[in-house]
Amino acid sequence: MLSCREVAKLVCESLDRKLPFWTRVQLRIHLAMCRMCAAFARQVRTLRQRLRELDEPSGPVPDSFGLSPEARERIKRALRQV
Repeated sequence: MLSCREVAKLVCESLDRKLPFWTRVQLRIHLAMCRMCAAFARQVRTLRQRLRELDEPSGPVPDSFGLSPEARERIKRALRQV
């Protein structure tokens, strides 16, 4: 069984990479049983989502780099996948 400290680390790691299957299973079991860790995981996911929303431009993107609209769209799609 994972400790709360290990779960906190894995929750953060899971945002950046896919965890191995058995680790994901152990993580989900712990989150189902531990309210504090489940709350932490929700907070981390919410924080990441809010930061992504702040990173999105609210108005038109200036064309100071001379990129074509197609190139800008490819870059936007690539950044969203990260």
